[in-house]
Amino acid sequence: MSAETVTPDTQHRSLAERLPQPLRDYALLARFDRPIGFWLLFWPCTWGLWLTGAGLQWMLAPWFLLGAIAMRSAGCVYNDIVDADLDKSVARTANRPIASGRVSRRAAWIWLVALSLFGLIVLLQLRPTAQLVALGSVLLVAAYPFMKRITWWPQAWLGLVFNWGVLVGWTAMRDDGFGVMLALYAGAACWTIGYDTIYALQDREDDALVGIKSSALRMGGRVKSGVALFYGLAIALWALAFWMLRGDPLALLALAPAALHLAWQVVTLDPADPDNPLARFRSNRFAGALVAAGCFIVGNAGA
Repeated sequence: MSAETVTPDTQHRSLAERLPQPLRDYALLARFDRPIGFWLLFWPCTWGLWLTGAGLQWMLAPWFLLGAIAMRSAGCVYNDIVDADLDKSVARTANRPIASGRVSRRAAWIWLVALSLFGLIVLLQLRPTAQLVALGSVLLVAAYPFMKRITWWPQAWLGLVFNWGVLVGWTAMRDDGFGVMLALYAGAACWTIGYDTIYALQDREDDALVGIKSSALRMGGRVKSGVALFYGLAIALWALAFWMLRGDPLALLALAPAALHLAWQVVTLDPADPDNPLARFRSNRFAGALVAAGCFIVGNAGA
């Protein structure tokens, strides 16, 4: 893959690398070269699903994974359509397919519709209540690309969007326990603010020049303490969800591995090292898996 078609944070040793042009550009547009986003969208779905006590759900969980891939990809295409002019001004994003002119906006809209139709297939696998909840995220998703122009905390909006799967997973199985569900969701939103602040460290200089707002810029030299605060809130809210569901102090131990992992991220985070924040950000696929394991253990204890 040539330097002209690879953004600095791509995991370009992937299937996307083997595709011929222009298919490769459509794969890059959908971020198939960066699977971390699929996992960050998928794991919260499993949290909601598994904490209900409904078991592994071998039939439904894979649908959630496919839905996460389709909708994260569609969201990235939409984001790049909206942000094409801004992307041209940021070194890390200037070579994206739309910003560079390799894919037209019209072609990108067609690709977006195709991905959304695949997401619709996944939506139809859910019961009606969960379908309605899933559709409730549409306005949040549509507004997200504009948040970086409005607020210093677009990461908070992303937290609402990227963790909507908690609500969908829970309502796919249960019509009660909404306090548990909302505590889990709020914790997930705090987790996202933390990890996306880490991700935004890559763009601080360019963002400041072009007027893009981010929590990384707002926190300034207090990024590590800020991330620690949001990760701490995430653990506290997840613990609250576990407590409301189980009322057993031992259940809180299920969060210990995730808490230790998030603490490691904060302690080893080096904003001055160009490679360090990206590595810490990507490690959240493991953090998500650890929380998923905790949700399964607590949700299905004694089942």
